[in-house]
Order: sequence, then structure tokens, then C-alpha cells
Amino acid sequence: MITLSQITEVLGWAAVINIAYLILASLSIMFIKEKITAIHSKLFDTDKNELSSKYFDFLSSYKVATLVFIVAPYLALKIMGY
Repeated sequence: MITLSQITEVLGWAAVINIAYLILASLSIMFIKEKITAIHSKLFDTDKNELSSKYFDFLSSYKVATLVFIVAPYLALKIMGY
């Protein structure tokens, strides 16, 4: 049986991994956007101007999902003392 302490630890590491990925994806889009846009526009046959909004939508959705489903439960369990 899994304990609340183990769930807290798993959520903590999941938060670290997801936040690190979010930072990596954001930095990639900030610094090598031209290369990424060129690859994605050819791969998915999408306009380069449209990709900027798609990148923003992806990052914002990923951030909200990470905060709601991983960080918030982790913080709630830490406040409860687990």
C-alpha cells in the first residue's frame, strides 16, 4: 500500500521534472525559435506566424496543468504535514 508520504515524494519529484521541462521549453523557444519554427512549419505544414501562438498556447496550458495537477496537490500534502 502506498502511503501519503510516498505520494508527496512522487509529486515533489514530478513537480521538479515538469518545471524543469517547462523552463527548458521556454528557453528553447526564446533562444532558438527560428530553428524550431522552421522544423515545425515543414513537419506540420503550418504557417510560421501561426506557430508563435501555438507555442504560447502549449506553454500556458502545460504551466496550468502542472500547477493544478502536480504542484497544488504537493503543496497541500506538505501543508498537511506529509
